[in-house]
Amino acid sequence: MSAVVIATAFGGPGVLEIADQAPGEPGPGEARIQIRAAGVNPVDYKVYSGAMGADPARLPLRLGSEASGVVTAAGPDAVGPAGPIEVGAEVIAFRAPGAYAEELVVPASELVPKPDTLDWAQASGLLVTGAAAWHLLTATGVGAGDTVLIHGAAGGVGVMAVQLAVARGATVVATAAPANHDFLRGLGAIPVEYGTGLMDRVRAAAPGGVEAALDLAGSDEALDVSFVLVPDRTRIATIVSFERGMKTGIKVLGGAPGADPGTEIRAAARLDLARLAQEGELRVFVSQTFPLAEVARAHEAIMQGHTQGKIALIP
Repeated sequence: MSAVVIATAFGGPGVLEIADQAPGEPGPGEARIQIRAAGVNPVDYKVYSGAMGADPARLPLRLGSEASGVVTAAGPDAVGPAGPIEVGAEVIAFRAPGAYAEELVVPASELVPKPDTLDWAQASGLLVTGAAAWHLLTATGVGAGDTVLIHGAAGGVGVMAVQLAVARGATVVATAAPANHDFLRGLGAIPVEYGTGLMDRVRAAAPGGVEAALDLAGSDEALDVSFVLVPDRTRIATIVSFERGMKTGIKVLGGAPGADPGTEIRAAARLDLARLAQEGELRVFVSQTFPLAEVARAHEAIMQGHTQGKIALIP
């Protein structure tokens, strides 16, 4: 038997429990991994909060979607994006439903080699936010010579988007609280404080104009400023302001109804993200780790919305 996290009802972190379930044996095209760390993401609590539906037939819910670990068994034809999956390989699993667990059977197609440059907690936080950031930059066509405005730049997706945009040769203006400005400067961004006067501060930071904007904050301010500064609305994208984004003609990305999930783009990005991490061009910042049994505390922390980088669960 293996410890797993389940939501026994819809609600807050108090509905989360630890249960024992057999991970099972991998079938054709599958592998079993012993999980060393599982990444915590905002979508994880939205799944059981009721925000994405509250059908009691879905209960109990397994949680999590990304993890790092060691392959303990491989079924026939277990082949991942980088080649055959072998027992003992250190891997990252994404997408991996039910990743809040000690062990997990996943399709081998969801496993990529773990970069040596990342520890287990860092590796568990690479792909969900990294793939989302990759999708945002691809959808808005950010490349060398562009100036991109990233709202909410100190969060999990924001930290990845800043690094990837800089690696593409773009100039990044990043909104964040002052406490995160030195951190963002270290990543190569020009930080500005959000709030009253943001438009003027962005213009001062980018006197040549802004070609694209990424909304990771979900505030009216983020979109209002972006609409004024970015001439082409198809180069504005959001992963949080779904309703307003749909109405205003910008690109709405992610899992909301009508949004572009970017499934192929995000899947294809996994090996590139791992390569960039292996080469030291992409870093994962883990601000907190929690034992698996303290998953409720981890969710309380991420729900506050002030986490710099990632949170990981350690089985």
